Amino acid sequence: MAYLIVKWLHILSSTVLFGTGIGSAFWMFVANRSRSLPAIVFACRTVVLADWLFTTPAVIFQPLSGLYMVHAAGYHLGAPWLVAALVLYVLAGLCWLPVVWIQIRMKRLAEAALDEDLPLPALYWTYDRWWIGLGCLAFPAVVVIFWLMVFTPG
Repeated sequence: MAYLIVKWLHILSSTVLFGTGIGSAFWMFVANRSRSLPAIVFACRTVVLADWLFTTPAVIFQPLSGLYMVHAAGYHLGAPWLVAALVLYVLAGLCWLPVVWIQIRMKRLAEAALDEDLPLPALYWTYDRWWIGLGCLAFPAVVVIFWLMVFTPG
């Protein structure tokens, strides 16, 4: 029974992780393309908050619950599908960590521009390009992890 509860929580947290990621990316991307400073500030604030409330706990829970299930199910940590999933998870994480830092900086730049009634500085748009690039690396990695988890052997 414990295994099924952990499996359910693992699936739920992966859904939260993926859903928050795709939702945050959508709203931030759309807000930035609108060039509406109030919309950008709102999106930046919301995305940063969502990362702390939803993404961070899911990022922590995923490997813990996954490793528990691997052990409980008797899989070998060296199984190719599992190694691939772990490598992709680390890749996605290595993209996500700078994205968190970038989003916080973008939020601060956008808030300052709004407070001072100034346009967004060029640095904001540099961060935007990095944010998009890192997201374009992390997103497919997570999609492949989902595929690997569904099509695990046995």
